[in-house]
Amino acid sequence: MPLHPAGRAQHRAAMSARSLFSNRNFRLLFAGSSATNLGDGVMMVALPWLATLLTRDPLLIGMVAMARQLPWVVLALPMGVLTDRLDHRRTLLACDTLRAGLMLAAAALAMLATPGTGAVLALAALTFALGSAEVLRDNTAQTLLPRVVGPDDLEEANGLLWSTEQVAGQFVGPPLAGLLIGVAVALPFGLNAAMLAGAVALTAAMALPRRVAMGVPMRTGPAMKEGLGFLWAHPVLRPMAMALGMFNFLGAIYFALLVLYAQDVLGLTAAGYGLLLSAAAAGGLAGSLIGPRLLRRIGPKAGLLVGMAGFTVTCGVLALAPPVWVVALALVLEAFTNMLWNLTSVSYRQRHIPPPLLGRVNAAYRFFGNGPSAFGALAGGAIVAVAMGPLGRVDALLLPYALCVVGGFAMITYVALRVPIR
Repeated sequence: MPLHPAGRAQHRAAMSARSLFSNRNFRLLFAGSSATNLGDGVMMVALPWLATLLTRDPLLIGMVAMARQLPWVVLALPMGVLTDRLDHRRTLLACDTLRAGLMLAAAALAMLATPGTGAVLALAALTFALGSAEVLRDNTAQTLLPRVVGPDDLEEANGLLWSTEQVAGQFVGPPLAGLLIGVAVALPFGLNAAMLAGAVALTAAMALPRRVAMGVPMRTGPAMKEGLGFLWAHPVLRPMAMALGMFNFLGAIYFALLVLYAQDVLGLTAAGYGLLLSAAAAGGLAGSLIGPRLLRRIGPKAGLLVGMAGFTVTCGVLALAPPVWVVALALVLEAFTNMLWNLTSVSYRQRHIPPPLLGRVNAAYRFFGNGPSAFGALAGGAIVAVAMGPLGRVDALLLPYALCVVGGFAMITYVALRVPIR
């Protein structure tokens, strides 16, 4: 009996997954990503929670969140040149080794620091260093994937990698962080260091095919200009990067203040906050598994629009200060729809940017797309700090989410009219 179309799609997805896991390099990449994503999920709770133990000033807490995103503004373009010049496997090894060392330094800060502005600034400095390593590491990892799997497998491979991000990074990591913080606030940082050490060992075992070099080595300035020029001349990538910049500016306001929202609006403990983030991961996991098939049905343009619509609706829900279970459902929706955006945009770049330019164009794209998030995090903290006087602390924490709804409608309109993706 012939398979129903939905059954055929599920069968193709299962066959594709089996084919990917028969690829040794993909298995190692997947396992390494699982380890680092578990550590990142723990940090999703541990870093902002440590900041709230060192200060209750929303502006300083926003500064810590800004510090992790600021490297996308100041370092993304030169890091893109390095991505195209350096050996990808060795770059991943160096970045994860450095990140493990920074986690040990953060653990020491958590154990020894006295609350106050000085300790918060030290945490912000460590966070900036961590973000700098992540810029090069993340850009290299996205540039590496087309050397590990074929072009037709990119959506499935990205979906599987994001599924482990949801399971390890958001189902397991946040509640685990809450439990560890209950024992000692330094423990999550030590665990992340161990996860990064495991990822280093897995990456070291990879044997990658020879990559296409960037040609005659250029000086850094002309090399960056070449990547920027390709992005700016591309009719889809340029407006998509601009849309992502708006999206991430608002998203940084959303996430930078979520820890204070959980504490002061919802009254959650560290364990409760971790469970809230873990519940949201259900949406991201569903998006990573269903997303590739759904995008084949609705198309990439609809994927981008749905991603922004889900974010806008979620911000509207949070602005109303509903019960915690309603907030959890809204976060599930946001995570699911955000995954459709990610699958669409990353796979499109990996497929349409020439391999010798991929690192630089990817970095240029993320310079415009991720860079604004640094300013969004600081803007969110500033809005709350200014509004606390006239509105009180709780209503001041609701205001940024109401403003994000307005920005969300502007984003949807821009993508609908200006991004000609097919």
